[in-house]
Amino acid sequence: MEYNMDMQSLWEQKSPTTIFPKLNKDITVDVAIIGGGITGITTAQFLKEKGYKIAVLESLRIAKGSTGKSTGNLYSITEYPLAELKSKYSISEITQILESRRKAMDFIHENVQKLQIDCNYKTQPMHIFENDNSIAMEKEYDIAEEVTIPFSELKQEEFPFQFKKGIKYENQAQFNPYAYTRAIAENLAGGGCDIYENSRVIEVKEEDSEITLKTAEASIKATYVVHATHTPMGVQLQYHTTLGPYREYGIAVTLKNNKYSEGIFWGYYDTKKYSIRSYFTKDEAYLICVGSAYKVGQAKDNKAHIDELLSFVKQNFQVEKITHQWGAQNYKPADLLPYIGEKSSGSNQYIATGFSADGLVYGVLGAMIICDEISGKKNPDSELYKASRHQPLKAAKKFAKENLNVAAQFIKDYALKGFNEKKSELSIGEGKIVQVDGKKLAIYRDQLGTVSAFSAVCPHMGCIVHWNNAEESWDCPCHGSRFNVCGEVIEGPAYKALEKKEF
Repeated sequence: MEYNMDMQSLWEQKSPTTIFPKLNKDITVDVAIIGGGITGITTAQFLKEKGYKIAVLESLRIAKGSTGKSTGNLYSITEYPLAELKSKYSISEITQILESRRKAMDFIHENVQKLQIDCNYKTQPMHIFENDNSIAMEKEYDIAEEVTIPFSELKQEEFPFQFKKGIKYENQAQFNPYAYTRAIAENLAGGGCDIYENSRVIEVKEEDSEITLKTAEASIKATYVVHATHTPMGVQLQYHTTLGPYREYGIAVTLKNNKYSEGIFWGYYDTKKYSIRSYFTKDEAYLICVGSAYKVGQAKDNKAHIDELLSFVKQNFQVEKITHQWGAQNYKPADLLPYIGEKSSGSNQYIATGFSADGLVYGVLGAMIICDEISGKKNPDSELYKASRHQPLKAAKKFAKENLNVAAQFIKDYALKGFNEKKSELSIGEGKIVQVDGKKLAIYRDQLGTVSAFSAVCPHMGCIVHWNNAEESWDCPCHGSRFNVCGEVIEGPAYKALEKKEF
């Protein structure tokens, strides 16, 4: 198949965009919010209502990061089976997790109604099913009963997928997350809330009661800072050692027979999970499939992951054509719950990270908790998701697995000598790691034949980046930083770009 290197999601193409200015002057605010996805924008909405002066600083464009590349599914359960949650948490804690997520979902629905947002919001059922015994469905039924979440056993009649066992949850929802978040941003801008695009924060310093942030062209002084960046920027070992960065792909297709089943569908096949849903505009219908997850920077062939999605969809539907392709990133916490709140005890910096693949709902919940903490109000869920918590018994196994993986990547990449190639041996649109005078370089030949070279050392914590052949990017296999072919940061914890080199 052909690959769309623009990798634009369906939401981004089907939604109008607005342009916010770039920050080019020094400012002082009560709260600086780093990140303009659903977490940052919702936090700004809450804080503006409380009278705070706010600046939202987005490195690229509002909602074009993880928010604009998500499935648009809203559900009260989490990515993890109920049985997996129960292995770490009590029934009362699981009940609280589900209820807290429902509160965030209800807020989204209220926002859509109050602001009359055109984002295709619709109540839908959610179906979770398996064809490989990867989920013990009988346990899911039992735990669902214990936490009193309404469910029914999934029946095969008129269901679009073959399966062994499944569960159905009513009253979940779907929407266009990009259109929703952009609409809120438009409604917020002005009157004490300034939103800036293309304003990447490259430094944050906290001294006494004031925090200073810097972009390439400006300085921002703030009393409070909210890191709504999906993963904390800079070297934050207490978080980066407990988070696993994962990436998966999404495709949108049209069908020959127009059999677009409505609802949220999570299918487990051969130990792999696929998320499927339909999306309808006034004139068009699409089927969306997201999945084929892998650790960032560790795929042997990124294009093969997109091919795998298309193969799965073709096995189950009559595909007419593939219309969109995109990638999305998420960070999985060692103890299965996100970190939300003060970065450390007594700090005026707040974080919201470790959302796994549940970021739309957790992003809104994170905004609720952080707003309450900044304004001095006790939030009933703040202790459960406390960012500075330490749960060694719950996190030990995944903590060890993720950090052994990081260590293995670091040692392997420095031990390998890399290719010793010449410019002429590099194909158009190809990137490779080469070794020159004992130094590893990341080299790339663009469509005009020009070769660019950068240090292959990730400026975050020194790992060696890997080439992503589907998205044409340099991806760090340790903590998930990603860089474009110009060496600039796309996402992840890195502040600085890859260092330019001669080749």
